[in-house]
Amino acid sequence: MIMLRSVLFYLGYSVATLVWGTLSVLIGWMLPYRARFQFIIGAWTRICLWWLKVTCGIRHEVIGKEHIPADPCVVLCRHESTWETLFLQTLLAPQATIIKRELLWIPFFGWAFALNKPIAIDRGTPRSALKRLISVGRDRLAEKIWVVLFPEGTRMSSTKIGRFQVGGAALASAAEADVLVIAHTAGDHWPAHHVGKRPGVIRVRIMPPFRTNGRDSKSIIAEAEAIMSEGQASLRPE
Repeated sequence: MIMLRSVLFYLGYSVATLVWGTLSVLIGWMLPYRARFQFIIGAWTRICLWWLKVTCGIRHEVIGKEHIPADPCVVLCRHESTWETLFLQTLLAPQATIIKRELLWIPFFGWAFALNKPIAIDRGTPRSALKRLISVGRDRLAEKIWVVLFPEGTRMSSTKIGRFQVGGAALASAAEADVLVIAHTAGDHWPAHHVGKRPGVIRVRIMPPFRTNGRDSKSIIAEAEAIMSEGQASLRPE
């Protein structure tokens, strides 16, 4: 039954992506940026999360919304599944996501995504990618756009925290921006590299932001890792 419901979700998810991606390419470019983000990204992600709830019985609860600062900053979030890439778009808007530039070449989906100011990088050239992240990321923050990164660089199992990469910390240091750390349990219900999805409640904890004040990347990473470990432990006290 879990597999059947998961397949049903993916069918609807694919249709929604194709239909909304096509509609977004046709209409989205005519809208001002912030309205465009809500139309293309906000509406699509809400449709997908609603369909996930209907088909797979996956809901979510958020702890710590009061910690979200008034001004956009650098956001470091756990990467356990596709779920958080959808959910974060509804929590923090508008936002610039770090993506592989090849994703922008995908018909409809990639074209629509390109209209929303992502930070597209070439992972094959790490040094150039880092420079672009810092340069474009500072511009996005100056435009009052959230910059969201998954610091572990790849999807992790729900019980393991990987070492943080330097990108988010380097941007926060260069821009002297605050850092907001978000922990969650999405991997318990939408495991990485698995089709089957387990019904239940994904818990999200937004930790208090911390200031960087131009500190070096190494100290920012250390603090962010400690906060993430604390957040994840609080969601799984056992």
